[in-house]
Amino acid sequence: MDPKPTPQEDPALLAAFEARIAAGESIEPKDWMPERYRRQLTRMMSQHAHSEVVGMLPEGNWITRAPSLRRKMSLIAKVQDEAGHGLYIYCGTETLGVDRFDLYRQLLDGTAKYSSIFNYPTLAWADMGVIGWLVDGAAIVNQTVLAKTSYGPYARAMVRICKEENFHKRQGYELCATLAAGTPAQRAMLQDSVNRFWWPALMMFGPSDTDSPNSAELLRWRVKRKTNDELRQRFVNLTVPQAQAIGVTLPDPDLRFDPETKNWVFGAIDWSEFYEVIKGNGPCNQERLAARNRAHDEGRWVREAATAHQAKQAARSTEAA
Repeated sequence: MDPKPTPQEDPALLAAFEARIAAGESIEPKDWMPERYRRQLTRMMSQHAHSEVVGMLPEGNWITRAPSLRRKMSLIAKVQDEAGHGLYIYCGTETLGVDRFDLYRQLLDGTAKYSSIFNYPTLAWADMGVIGWLVDGAAIVNQTVLAKTSYGPYARAMVRICKEENFHKRQGYELCATLAAGTPAQRAMLQDSVNRFWWPALMMFGPSDTDSPNSAELLRWRVKRKTNDELRQRFVNLTVPQAQAIGVTLPDPDLRFDPETKNWVFGAIDWSEFYEVIKGNGPCNQERLAARNRAHDEGRWVREAATAHQAKQAARSTEAA
């Protein structure tokens, strides 16, 4: 899915497009756009959609083991929301002239990328709270900016998605606060979960700006409005006070507040782990893809029935005409 070199664009069309971007205008599906812009959007949006779909798996794993009916209902609703988010964004990619089923096949055969965070296991109930707090919290920081992206259909999808993700984060943080005020065993379970998810959550924003191959182009076209490092810093600044409020320790001995910049300075990220995970060598990469392929295979009869029904309805319409 990495964008490939494109033919030389018409200079007049390209100049007009760049002027619209510079003026802050929204680009719509029927507008002319450089092929490179189209490919970058397809890559970025499809990875986002895949992440929403795969992201259902770590939490779906705990639906039957939720400790109360209230927690079970909220978790089911959240997983359902994530499925909807994936569908919104797949629909958005189709406005770029691609077939969602082609994109989904790339996910199933392992050639498409999705967020590295979803290749980590959920080992305890506290993970449901920490994913809501940290993982959805990181997603909100990124997606709030995407609600102002230059491509109209993507920006509009983000408005609704961000509203729902904010609710997911509040659910997660409330669960974490409950565990933090609970028994010693519950507090220990929460702390262990934070220890495991903190660094992968920071990696969600992608490589540092100097190592990101696509950031400069995406920023120039205002697909992205802020760099990976700027978004990561904002997430840390927002999250540290939240951790302090519930008495959770973030697993970074180098974490400190800089009074001059007003930022929380954090330690070095192990990017070798990040690259191993996105290469397919994370703890759950194979498990996640196997689960998606199994669900796809087991759902074949539904797709076949829907296709047959559509054909039958079309035949009736033809006969009536």
